[in-house]
Amino acid sequence: MARIDGVDIKESDLDFAASEVGPRLATIRPEDRRRILLQLVIENELMAGAGEKENLDETDTFDARVKYHARRALRDAYFDVGIMKAVSDADAKKIYDEKIATMEPEQEVHARHILVESEDEAKAIAERLKKGEDFAALAKEKSKDTNAEGGDLGFFTRGQMLKPFEDAAFALDVGQISEPVQTQFGWHIIKIEEKRAQALPSFDEVKAAIVAQLVQQKAQQVMADLRNAAKIEIVDPELKGSMDDAALRGEAPPVKEEETDEDH
Repeated sequence: MARIDGVDIKESDLDFAASEVGPRLATIRPEDRRRILLQLVIENELMAGAGEKENLDETDTFDARVKYHARRALRDAYFDVGIMKAVSDADAKKIYDEKIATMEPEQEVHARHILVESEDEAKAIAERLKKGEDFAALAKEKSKDTNAEGGDLGFFTRGQMLKPFEDAAFALDVGQISEPVQTQFGWHIIKIEEKRAQALPSFDEVKAAIVAQLVQQKAQQVMADLRNAAKIEIVDPELKGSMDDAALRGEAPPVKEEETDEDH
């Protein structure tokens, strides 16, 4: 993949980096993921090389750090095998199919508007439109909204505009022009160019997000099973109290107390 001061960066290094960042990759565009992983590996190698030059691998704490990261590597290997590979594309497709079957496509409209200060101005523009003047040309001449070229607002769904504007827009038919509508910004004349049902997302568009959710659920289940099967003792009394308090608040899993003979 790359070479840094004679050190080869291999595909497997990118795979290990992907395992390290985990579900955070789901928020990154697929076409950017390999580049970002390579950047991560390069930065890791550069800093490791700098640490080696300063003999940081000979410090008292380095062996303990290596031991921690060896355990972390085992954790990552287990995560890949026991969690990531336990979630399949078929699992994600099943979730997608179930959710998409319950979704109704939202209606969206393509509208233009002319925004002016007063109702009288709006009524005068409405009269000019009734006489056949071009809406876009009038918007360019009269509208306060200079960000909308020719008054064009593009497509929008319910909930994206102020309610009086939205109610008027969705009540109109294609080609129809509204009477003056008041909002906090002034008075609007609205024209509907097009109406359509908004396309539902495809499986490929939401697959990464679904897989990330399934991986998180699987990780929580696996960790709960491992906790229940293990003997976990919090020896430090202050930390134990903090853990117990967090468990009562629902912020952390409770630590299972080991049973003694007196408990029976």
